[in-house]
Amino acid sequence: MSAATFAAVFAALYAAHTFGDHWVQTHHQACGKAASGWPGRLACARHVATLTATKLLAVAALLVFTDLTVHPAALAVGVVVDAASHYAADRRRPLAWLAEVIGKGEFFRFGAPRPGTGDAPHLGTGAYALDQSWHVAWLFIAALIIAAG
Repeated sequence: MSAATFAAVFAALYAAHTFGDHWVQTHHQACGKAASGWPGRLACARHVATLTATKLLAVAALLVFTDLTVHPAALAVGVVVDAASHYAADRRRPLAWLAEVIGKGEFFRFGAPRPGTGDAPHLGTGAYALDQSWHVAWLFIAALIIAAG
């Protein structure tokens, strides 16, 4: 595995993640992806699909404009692993459960809207911080898979 390939792929995935998770994701996807039942599952799947497409475009641009190459199968596996981890986290209940199990439940709830209101006292929340750190950790794993191929 080339350290340069890993670093470049990780950077491309990270840049695409921050753009795709905040700019490409629609308001409907953001508000609906944690809802119960099929409406929530579909909103989350649509978000993950557009986010994954954004990441693939970033890696494709990296490969076109540099001399790097990656094995197509490794790219496919890495992107699928990342997409599956993103879907699980964005359904919210799995990440909330994990936070409770490892003693981070109070932090997960930090900054959440007060019960019975739709307000958010500030933009940052514990749930958001844990969500984004989860995604970045899986980007690291995906980049390792892609670079190792």
